[in-house]
Amino acid sequence: MAKEIDVYHDWLGIKEAARPLNYYQLLRLKSFEDNAATIRSNYRKMNAHVRKYGTGEFAAQSQALLNELAKAMLCLTDAQRKREYDATLGRADTGGLRRRSFEEVLLANGTLDQAKLEKARNYAKAVGLEVRDAVIQQKLATPDVVMLAYAEAIGLPYVELEDVGVAEDVVGLIPPPTARQHSFVPIMADETQVLMASPNPLVPDVEEELRLRLGKTIRSVLCTPSAINEAVAKYYPRDAVAVAPVASPKGAAPKAAAPAKQPAAPKNTTPEEEKKQQMLFAVLGFNMTVIATVVLLFLLKGGMHRMGWWDVILAAVVGVIGAVVGYVFGPKFSS
Repeated sequence: MAKEIDVYHDWLGIKEAARPLNYYQLLRLKSFEDNAATIRSNYRKMNAHVRKYGTGEFAAQSQALLNELAKAMLCLTDAQRKREYDATLGRADTGGLRRRSFEEVLLANGTLDQAKLEKARNYAKAVGLEVRDAVIQQKLATPDVVMLAYAEAIGLPYVELEDVGVAEDVVGLIPPPTARQHSFVPIMADETQVLMASPNPLVPDVEEELRLRLGKTIRSVLCTPSAINEAVAKYYPRDAVAVAPVASPKGAAPKAAAPAKQPAAPKNTTPEEEKKQQMLFAVLGFNMTVIATVVLLFLLKGGMHRMGWWDVILAAVVGVIGAVVGYVFGPKFSS
């Protein structure tokens, strides 16, 4: 017979006898702790300790407890969800504490000084990036530290993907092109919601599409760009085509999925590259139209000696029209 253990008492040293534990008790926090760094610190310590039991006779209990710890941390570091959860425990709504801006967080925790922050601002302005991405590209701080500060600034949870893993049972329900284009993977799901990890909060349109497809509330969780890129490459490779049908409204029967078709890979061209491409098609359109017009006039008039200035002007005007057509429609025909 398998040995009976109380994982909360035996592994985490929790003395409270009442079950179930609330999230603060589970993470050994004071009631209504608001410091996200403290919440994450307790979570990481407990996560590391529980993983020691991940092999052997208590592997199942270890994984279940790891999931509980992650769920508690993700709730308490999400500003909106924490406010809702605290209300269920009887906390009066104080309207929420003022959140520091991303730059304020970096300065307050000593990640950057004013000079490095100004360097990041100037680079961001020159290249057209957010300060957050400029800090990472300039290697002024490590990506995990930057994303932690960003998460605190916008009130969303931050995770290390290796700590929580990917919800593989949800992966196949999401269209691969959507996951690749918007850089996200599902990390946790229950009866009512699915957590999506991404370097950025999901845009409302994508969030709504996923809500209709999965029939559950979608919540964003932040992680580093490199971790997401690796996960997307693994779970949504370019040749992945499996797509689940979108849930029909009002309980109607879902439509059958269309036959599998290789999706076109999303183009990752920059605005500068798109502009160059348009100019190239404009030049090609002008040249080809002028040549075609001159050849046509040559044939109609019986030689170059019979062509006058008006013919040259006509060829130029038609060439301009060709350039405009090439600029507007050329890139579409090539896609």
